[in-house]
Formats: sequence, C-alpha cells, structure tokens
Amino acid sequence: MSRMSRHGDLNRRKVPAYGSPRAYAQPVLRILDAKTGQTVPAAPVRRALTRVEAHASGHDLTALRVLLTTDLLLRALEIGGTPVLPLLTAAHHQAELHAAATTLGIRPFEDGRDLASGLGEAQVVHVAAEGVTVPGAGVTVAVAPASGPDADVLNRLADPAALRLALLDAPRRTAVHLGAGALDEAARRLVRLRRSVAHWARSPSRPVPEKVRGRLREAWEDDLDVPAVLGVLHWMESQPEIPDGARFETCAHADRLLALELTRELGRLG
Repeated sequence: MSRMSRHGDLNRRKVPAYGSPRAYAQPVLRILDAKTGQTVPAAPVRRALTRVEAHASGHDLTALRVLLTTDLLLRALEIGGTPVLPLLTAAHHQAELHAAATTLGIRPFEDGRDLASGLGEAQVVHVAAEGVTVPGAGVTVAVAPASGPDADVLNRLADPAALRLALLDAPRRTAVHLGAGALDEAARRLVRLRRSVAHWARSPSRPVPEKVRGRLREAWEDDLDVPAVLGVLHWMESQPEIPDGARFETCAHADRLLALELTRELGRLG
C-alpha cells in the first residue's frame, strides 16, 4: 500500500477508535491541589473556559517539566470537551521557553503578562514547580524538580520527543534525574514503539477494546498519571487476544495525550 493511501486510512481510522464524546458528559479528570492537599475536578463545569497558567522560573529541566505538565493538562481537558486558555508566566527567558515548548511538541501559550484575570473562566489552574508560591485564586498543580542536562539539550537531540518521553516516565510529584544514557534509552524505546505501531497499522482497523480504553482513562483522569498510561500501552503489547488493528488504534488514541508522534513511521517500513 502506498504512503498516501496509508495516511488516508489513518484519517478514516480515527472516528470509530475514539468513540463518542458523550462518554465525557461529566467532568471526571481530577487533580491534586497543592494548596489544599485535596483532589478536585480539573474542570468542574464542562464546556466552560478553563484557564491553565504555567509558571516557569528559569530555563532548565524543571521549567520544561512544568511546561510539559501544563501541556498534558491542556490535552486531557480538551479530550474531555473543555475549552482551555493556555498561558505562560515567566519573569525571564520568555523567548527560550516558547521555543523549547514548540520543540517539545507543547501547544502554544499566550503571554500571561498580557492578559488580565477575570476572562469569564469557570476554573483557573496554575502549574508551577514545587515550593513556588502562586498568587491569586485557583487550583495549583505542583511539579517536582528535574535535573540532568541543561535545557539546551533539546538543540542537540536528533529526536526531541526522547526528552518528552524521559520526563513523562516518572510521576510528576517525584523528582527525576536524567543520568547518562537516559535520553538514548528513551530514543530507543520510541523507535521500537513507533515501528510496532507502523507494523500494527498494516492490519485491518479494530476499535480500541473497552477494557483498554477504560484503563487509559482511569490512568490519565487520576491526577494525570501518565506513567500508568505508558504502562497500559506496554501491557497491551503482551495481550494475545488484542488484534494488531486495535493495538494501532489504542496507540493513536493515547497519543492524543502523550504527543510522542507514535504514528510517525507509517508508510516508511519496507
């Protein structure tokens, strides 16, 4: 099959695999509010605007992890049908952070300094590094520090998604250190998974099994437990009763949140 026909087939696959949006009729994504220590709905009013503001101080891996966590929250809310307004507030390194966000596959931010509060949003969620005091009302999502190479490592990576995966691997409330070889290992995992996805795409399309869809939703709606989402994908590979077409659709579905370009190798395998 040609690349053009394969990509056309990808577009046709999406509708049945993702299912009806009515499954998200009620707000279900819950996050831990660092201010109160309580778990609360990320969007208490569905289809009402939620302002999600990333607070970054510096240009380092911790700041990138804050931006990445914000991106995950935005994607999860949008999957659930909630309109969002993404803002970035940073005293310094605005240009560098915007550029890094683009390289990491993070959706664009508005400049938080240019937009006042009170835009009619039903909810305000702040995302900041642990220990950072965020002024104003709203929920605060705390992100543990990340260490290892400097943020400019993005400019040296052949595939920046390797850094995205390496940072997604650990729970966001757990400090992470990317030691020697961590990014190389993440890159190898991405190559392997993308090749598997491209192989599965050759089989007839099958819907995402309900038990798999349920496990994915349970993971990302539980305080954005992305390591558990990745764990579901790993578990799925070892389930012989799941057809390859369903494995493909599952990865395409999960990638709406992960943004790891899991379907990038479609049509490239000989």
